[in-house]
Amino acid sequence: MSKTIIVTGASRGIGHEVVKIAEKKGHRVYSISRNIKALKDYSFKYPRQVDLANEDSIDKFSLEIKSDGVKVDALINNAGAFLNKPFEKISKKEFEYIFQVNVFGLSLITRKVLPMIDRKGHIVNITSMGGINGSTKFAGLTAYSSSKGAVNILTELLAEEYKEKGPSFNALAFGAVQTEMLEEAFPGLKAPISAKEIADFVFDFSLKGQKYFNGKIIPVSSTTP
Repeated sequence: MSKTIIVTGASRGIGHEVVKIAEKKGHRVYSISRNIKALKDYSFKYPRQVDLANEDSIDKFSLEIKSDGVKVDALINNAGAFLNKPFEKISKKEFEYIFQVNVFGLSLITRKVLPMIDRKGHIVNITSMGGINGSTKFAGLTAYSSSKGAVNILTELLAEEYKEKGPSFNALAFGAVQTEMLEEAFPGLKAPISAKEIADFVFDFSLKGQKYFNGKIIPVSSTTP
């Protein structure tokens, strides 16, 4: 049966690969990015230009979904902003922007589309191992990792708040994945898993994971610690 899925950050990396997989399987996928040209270049069927740092942009998208009259089965909050910079050199504006996209934008689009999400549906937040308490931390990632930590706690709280009426909320905390973002932040670093490989997992989890999990922050990393 065809499902309706929303994927943020769809112009490249994991989000791009998830959309390709889902569309190939015949699902209706709203692919979201600030870069609408990239989405159209990929010939995605339902591209939408949405800036997660802009509330008006999110409002416009949520109204479009509502007018389409569809029930959303899965929202994959994959979009994220990244910053690798010494703490003392991060400006207030830079720190705020990371949280604006990774936390506030994520929470806003979730709240706006919640009325259109099936009560048995699934909201999957893509986070990071760096945002998990007690995990290995890396210098330079104060803004990024702390924002992902906030998303992890937000996921747990939303699962509790909606546990009686649905939908389900879970987070997938990734280690290093070979994406353009990783290459830009850590030139020369080779991750043990590709964006396409992890996208297969994300797609399957978005449609099936809520049967087994709710309110869980699930580490997805092939390395230890």
